[in-house]
Amino acid sequence: MASKQRKTTTWMKVRKFMNDIHLWGGLISGLVVFIVCLTGTIYTYNTEIRAWAQPRYHHVKVEGEKQSPDQLLAKVKTEVKGKIVGIKVPFAADVPTNILYTKKEEGKPEGKPTAARGEGKPSESKGVKESDQAKPKGGSPEVAKGPAGKPGPAAGGPGGGRGPRANQLAVNPYSGQVIGDPSDEKTKIADFMQKMFGLHRWLLLNEIEEPIFEGIENRKLGSLITGTATLLFLLGVITGFVIWFPNKMRSWKNGLNIRWTANWKRLNHDLHNTLGFYSCIILFFMSVTGPFWSFEWYRAGWQKTWGTYKAPDAPKEEKAKLESIVPAGDAKPLTVEETILAVNKLLPYDGDITINFAKDSTGTISVSKNRVGFFAPSAGDKLTLDQYSGEPLEKEIFREKPFNERASASIKALHIGDIYGPFSKLLYFISCLIATSLPVTGVMIWINKMKKTNKK
Repeated sequence: MASKQRKTTTWMKVRKFMNDIHLWGGLISGLVVFIVCLTGTIYTYNTEIRAWAQPRYHHVKVEGEKQSPDQLLAKVKTEVKGKIVGIKVPFAADVPTNILYTKKEEGKPEGKPTAARGEGKPSESKGVKESDQAKPKGGSPEVAKGPAGKPGPAAGGPGGGRGPRANQLAVNPYSGQVIGDPSDEKTKIADFMQKMFGLHRWLLLNEIEEPIFEGIENRKLGSLITGTATLLFLLGVITGFVIWFPNKMRSWKNGLNIRWTANWKRLNHDLHNTLGFYSCIILFFMSVTGPFWSFEWYRAGWQKTWGTYKAPDAPKEEKAKLESIVPAGDAKPLTVEETILAVNKLLPYDGDITINFAKDSTGTISVSKNRVGFFAPSAGDKLTLDQYSGEPLEKEIFREKPFNERASASIKALHIGDIYGPFSKLLYFISCLIATSLPVTGVMIWINKMKKTNKK
């Protein structure tokens, strides 16, 4: 009597369909995904690596009492080659104080400082188009670095208009000695990290001057390739999650463990299957946010999903200009120390404080404060203060924003992993390392299956 044939269930058909998408999407995008994930793994600790290469700009020896920010400003005023527009006061005792200034170009009047952007944190990213960013040859837009290599804030206050981003002059808060501007010093590490970014975003096509295809910029071509590969990887993450679920409940344990003593084929399968499952949530966030910088339609769709989309030709909302009330008599603007006291009263937590000075007698003080700590969120809080009284004219507390605005503004933090500081960065680093291995282990699984089929 002939044995009964195994019945094909709907779930088996779904798994077969998902498996085909997973397989061919992975084979098509595998090489690009490997490059993007490898460079992304390295770039996760970009700021820390750059700081390691320039330690004197990011760490100082704790010696005695700190000088007040006002004393430091008075000492370095004559050494600043430009206009002082603000100051960054770190919470950590072993980090330099940074004087924010705009360089004066020869033969040109000083540009207006750019409006403050909450320390330039990734979580505040609004999805600026690639064409609107500074594009130095051979890499990413360079941003002035603050303590611990974090991006520095732009200078100026509300209503300051668009202009050059502020440079930062590191100063020893104990001795008052000027350390220097890290952007004036070029290092091989900085060049290497710039290459990693160019490889991650554009596959280094941005460094080829002659167009590869007529009518499309090489930078754009590279962005489209990496964006498409990331979309295929996103499909791979989703389909892989579905495929992981076994037919029988008792088989779940097999998908949660790696059998290190098994033969290399089984070990390779477990590494792909199990590590992919444990990292799938973070890999989903990485891949679902990646195409944001490659496709306009994707960027617009993301913003529409969260209800924050604004058409390019839509008229801008005009806000009432905030101004300080000039008091009668000889009242003077707040000192930096007095400003810090006012900020800490309004935002009573430990954090780095960035102060952008008022531009004129009626201007306001723009302040951003970012929490510190292993689990510290990257998103900062912003204040606009009256320069004479210290009264808050406007408050922008990230936690108090509607969820849709927070989600939309956190696009970059979700992609690079610093949404919760060093803690989430570590998780992203491990997950990105796993993602780098997935194309390799996946191809090995496919080759083994092909060999088995040919033998049959």
